[in-house]
This record gives sequence, C-alpha cells and structure tokens, in this order.
Amino acid sequence: MSEGTRLNKFISEAGVASRRAADRMIEEGRVRINGRAAVLGDVVLEGDRVEVDGRPVSKVEKDIVLVFNKPRGITCTSNPDDKDNVIDFIGYPERIYSVGRLDKDSEGLLL
Repeated sequence: MSEGTRLNKFISEAGVASRRAADRMIEEGRVRINGRAAVLGDVVLEGDRVEVDGRPVSKVEKDIVLVFNKPRGITCTSNPDDKDNVIDFIGYPERIYSVGRLDKDSEGLLL
C-alpha cells in the first residue's frame, strides 16, 4: 500500500461494504481517516487509522477460501433482494463472493 489505496476500495477489501456502499457511507459522514471526516476520493496510506461508525477498520491480509456444495434452487448472487441467494444461504460473518457461478437449477462445487 505504498502509494495508497482509494478509501472505498480499502473499506471494500476490509469486508465492511461494497465500494458503492462505502461511497454512500463516506457521503453520509460515517467514515473518518485519522479523526478527520473523509470525502469521496480520499486515499488511505500505510499507518492511517480508518473508522466507520466509530469502529476501526483494518484491511484483511489473509485469504480465506470457502468450498460450497451448492444445491439446486440457490442463486449465485450477492443481491440481498434475490430470495435464496448463495451468500445468505452460507451465512458467513464477513463479506464473501463466489468465483464463477452455477445456474439456479444446477448443483455442484462453488468457491
């Protein structure tokens, strides 16, 4: 992170929210960098302290791979409006996304 990371990307990679949701949080004044209210386009440098809603946010440094045997009837989307989506079905406490996808009527291995 020597040249810095855009704030919305930093928040997204920390598993707090998507980049778009992070932009909304920034616009709503919910994000601070080193105690200062953040603005869209801010860059996070090494050593900066980022907070969302008063809670510290740190970039996740480790990769976690989940393997899921997707049953039929579950959609491969993270859209919370889609009933029976794979993200809600798994219920992992941090933000996750699938690599690839399977049709709703298909079953099989999903990463």
